Amino acid sequence: MKTEKEKMLDGELYNPLDVQLSDERLAARLLIKKLNDTSEDQVEERNRLIRDLIPHGGAGLWLQPPFYCDYGTNIHIGDNVFFNFNCVILDVMDVTIGSRTLVGPNVQIYTATHPTSHKERASGVELAKPIVIGEDVWLGGSAVICPGVTIGDRSIIGAGSVVTKDIPSDVIAAGNPCRVLRHLNPDTTEA
Repeated sequence: MKTEKEKMLDGELYNPLDVQLSDERLAARLLIKKLNDTSEDQVEERNRLIRDLIPHGGAGLWLQPPFYCDYGTNIHIGDNVFFNFNCVILDVMDVTIGSRTLVGPNVQIYTATHPTSHKERASGVELAKPIVIGEDVWLGGSAVICPGVTIGDRSIIGAGSVVTKDIPSDVIAAGNPCRVLRHLNPDTTEA
């Protein structure tokens, strides 16, 4: 029989109050508290805490506190990725972010979701869908990335957008719901 964590990572309904999952979230919250309490001149301490919180983070990863996530261990980040202030990643399932991606302030990335059946929701079970964000992407401030979304390489997501469906590579997309506004030339990154 699968553990609740295995169910969670397989995208099945799972019990988030499971002891193992609760313990892992607590460990992440303690690291997050330490990270968010660091001062601007504690660069080495921040980098150590980021490595502990997000063991699959690439070289040059920068998280500008405050930052929040559920586990940290389900976040896979390429090199030279920047997160501005007050970002949240609900990494119940894998979140993959490509190299050189820029994440604006207040961006929210949610893999977590809930059953559509009110009876299942009332039972307390949850589920999740993975998110993939390509390389060289720019997520504008206060964008919300919903469960199961893929954003292609080099695309730009406008500030305040709610991304509910996949976005292809090399586009500028914005709105609620987010939609493609124009295509970019991938060779020059100009419209």
